[in-house]
Amino acid sequence: MRAMRRLTATTASLTLSVAGLIIGTGSAAHAADCSQSYLPLPDPTCQPGAYNPDVTQSTIDSTICVSGWTATVRPSSSYTNALKVKQIAEYGYSDTSTADYEEDHLVPLELGGAPKDAQNLWPEPRYGDETAASKDSVETKLKKAVCAGTVTLDDARSAIASDWTTALSSLGLS
Repeated sequence: MRAMRRLTATTASLTLSVAGLIIGTGSAAHAADCSQSYLPLPDPTCQPGAYNPDVTQSTIDSTICVSGWTATVRPSSSYTNALKVKQIAEYGYSDTSTADYEEDHLVPLELGGAPKDAQNLWPEPRYGDETAASKDSVETKLKKAVCAGTVTLDDARSAIASDWTTALSSLGLS
């Protein structure tokens, strides 16, 4: 009788483990359906953006407005390179050369974007009309406006997360 209970408990445990694996694999497969149709923006269902909770309007003078602060929160290249490979597959890019993409923060570190959150990082192509290099200048202008007090942190974050290609004009900065 005791052996039968152990066998039943083991079988139940194994069944739950397999079910968890199937459910986990199923959700991972679902997440692998990021669309390229939003380019030069990320798919908002895969990368809606995420914020660093340490950066708020009241902390900008001790965080993002301090020269060199982003270096203190920037994730390692080993972390971002591994994530880039995974996300290139999730987007179904035919070009799988990691050198052709920048693993970019949708809400940049310069505006208090979450450093390691996969919802804030995506493989942004270095080719096309609106490239990763184009976004960098937008990020810099927004950070300067936030630190100068001409734009609030929330407005800058919202504008860049919605559409970085129109963020400056939507805030009257272009």
